[in-house]
Amino acid sequence: MSFIKVRSGAFAGVEGFEVSVEVDVSPGIPSFSIVGLPDTAVKESRERVRSAIKNLGFSFPQKRITVNLSPSDLRKEGTHYDLPIAVGILAITGQVPADKVSDFVFLGEISLNGDLRKTRGVLPVVASLRGGKFVLPVENSVEGAVVPDAEVYGFSGLGEVVSFLRGELSPEPVGVNLDEVLKENPDLDLDMGDVIGQTLVKKALEISAAGGHNLSLIGAPGSGKSMLAKRIVTILPPMTFEESLEVSKIYSVAGLLSDGLITRRPFRSPHHTSSEVALIGGGSSPLPGEVSLAHRGVLSLDEFPEFSRKVIEALRQPLEDGYVNVSRAKGRVTFPARFTLITAQNPCPCGNCGNPFRE
Repeated sequence: MSFIKVRSGAFAGVEGFEVSVEVDVSPGIPSFSIVGLPDTAVKESRERVRSAIKNLGFSFPQKRITVNLSPSDLRKEGTHYDLPIAVGILAITGQVPADKVSDFVFLGEISLNGDLRKTRGVLPVVASLRGGKFVLPVENSVEGAVVPDAEVYGFSGLGEVVSFLRGELSPEPVGVNLDEVLKENPDLDLDMGDVIGQTLVKKALEISAAGGHNLSLIGAPGSGKSMLAKRIVTILPPMTFEESLEVSKIYSVAGLLSDGLITRRPFRSPHHTSSEVALIGGGSSPLPGEVSLAHRGVLSLDEFPEFSRKVIEALRQPLEDGYVNVSRAKGRVTFPARFTLITAQNPCPCGNCGNPFRE
């Protein structure tokens, strides 16, 4: 056998799609090339894969190796192609059964000693290919297992993956009780019940939370604006599974998802020196900004007049449409951004306007 196809995945925005990792090994001067619009991180997988295979005691072919990432017209980014490339090379050289490889979708970064490391964007890929079988790093296994109908296996190293494909290991799929996950209500550090007085403001926050209305808090320094804004998430209704999955996909793409699902509504409070890209999203490889990280939750802008005019103007589209379109030379992606905006500001630059005790 000189050719094999291994299933993997990628994401654009918060939506995933399947990528076929095609590996060809042919006689010729030893070389290792990756094609299919790979970025630098993907190209560097050659060195990681070669070292991992050798350090685990497997045979690395001294031939001409060509890896194609299909569809070839879409930009490929990230380190999660390490595992499918390594599995493809081992399968094509007969070190793992080739017929078993086609049953799974492989995602994961490989270290030089063969350990599997956590990678970002796993949740959108698994969600888009739900119903399949997935081989993931153990740190990403719970993240993938929260998707219904997905059969997920988590491993800590390439050696374990090889043993699994050879039939020497028979682990159970990672199981997650979604009902228990959604019922989890971690203790909140803040609580609206801690606030004494401020009856009118608390009433306004209740109305804002009930209807998803944006709110502006204006008052003298020390009057409790920021303190009250931080507590609005404690009176918001719990997220549904669909909402939790939406938010978790955004955090997975951003590399901020620690484990499983995000079940608490997000509260984001960027500093007033934040740039337009940090707030709205973007970059050479577009990532979600604060407006998307606050999806289904609250975006709090303290010291609102101190934000640059360009940043404030950029809030118009996500506030009106509930999403952000980021267009770059490499392509166009869409990030959801449906949030409640809470702003806080002083009544004037010095903050003493209306104060009977200070000028």
